Amino acid sequence: MNIQEKTLIGDFVAHDFRTAAIFTKYGIDFCCKGQRTIDEVCAKENINEANLLHDLNAVLATKNDSEIDFNSWSLDLLIDYIEKIHHRFVEEKTPIILQFLDKLCSVHGSNHPELFKITELFKDCTDELTPHMKKEEMILFPFVKEMIDATKSHGSIGQPHFETVKNPIAAMMNEHEHEGERFRTIASLTNNYTPPEDACETYRVTYAMLQEFEQDLHKHIHLESNILFPKAKALEKFFSNEE
Repeated sequence: MNIQEKTLIGDFVAHDFRTAAIFTKYGIDFCCKGQRTIDEVCAKENINEANLLHDLNAVLATKNDSEIDFNSWSLDLLIDYIEKIHHRFVEEKTPIILQFLDKLCSVHGSNHPELFKITELFKDCTDELTPHMKKEEMILFPFVKEMIDATKSHGSIGQPHFETVKNPIAAMMNEHEHEGERFRTIASLTNNYTPPEDACETYRVTYAMLQEFEQDLHKHIHLESNILFPKAKALEKFFSNEE
C-alpha cells in the first residue's frame, strides 16, 4: 500500500486490519470517523504525524498470514458475514450484558454510581442497534444483493423506494457515529474497562464483556463504513453510468 498523508484512515484499515491497533494506540477513531486523512486527523488532534506514519509502515511492512482480507471479498459474501457474525453477536450478547449490568447496579451502585450511567448508555446503544440492523437486513442489504445479482446476469436494477443507495447509507453512517460516541463515553466511565479494586468476579466479567462488545462493534462498523458502503455506492454508480 502506498502511504500518503492524504490517504483516508478507513482505507488503511480496509487494506490491513492490523493498522486498527495503531490508530487505537493513538486514540484515532478508524470506524465511525474513517473518512479523514492522516494529515487532517494529526493536525486536529495534535498527533505526531511522522511517528504515526512510522508505526503504520512498520505494520504494513510485515507479512500478514492470519488476518482475513475482507476488502477482497464479494459484497454478498461480506453482507452474509456481517449478518451471521456481527449482527448475531449483538443479538446474543446484549441480554447477557444487560442482566449483568442490572446486577452490578443493584449490588455495587451505591459505591459506584457510574454504573447507572454505563447501564443507561448501553441500553440506549442496543435499543438503537436493534432497529439499525433490521433496516440493514430488510432494506439496504437486499438492494445491494440485487445489484450484485444484476451484475452477474448482466441485467438491470429497479428504482428503490429510497431513490439512491446513498440515502440509507447516510442514515446508517449517522447512527454508527452515535454508537461510537456512546461507547467512547462508556470506555471513559469504566476507565477503559478497568475494574475497581473492590470488584467481584461478576464485575470483572461484565467489564470484559463490554470491552469485547466495543471491539466487535468497531470491526462491525469498519466493515460497513470503510468497505461495504463505498463499494455499494460505486456499484450503483456503475449501473447509472450504463443507462
